Amino acid sequence: MSCLSKTHRLNNSKDFNQLYKSGKKWHTHSFVAFFSSNENLNIAFVASKKVGNAVKRAKAKRILRAICLSNENRIKKGKYIFVAKQALFNKTHKELERDFTYAMKKLQLLKNENSI
Repeated sequence: MSCLSKTHRLNNSKDFNQLYKSGKKWHTHSFVAFFSSNENLNIAFVASKKVGNAVKRAKAKRILRAICLSNENRIKKGKYIFVAKQALFNKTHKELERDFTYAMKKLQLLKNENSI
């Protein structure tokens, strides 16, 4: 089952507030990643009005979803929030993949790749 299915969505405002206040976070040029450990995988994608109009916000979330989907087997279970930044549109897909991998390594959220 994909990490983007309804069962893996994070949509409770209580969970959002808890993650923003007490979760681990890492800033990149293109997004901010928040994490809290949990036995389930729950993910949310956020783009504020600073990113742009509704079309740009939707595109930013689609880009983040695509990157997360391509790395879903590499990340540990837990609650994640990915907040898009304006600079997301200035990067190529390869650069965004590199940012994502770097952020997950810094947060120590990548599964042990030696066991694959």
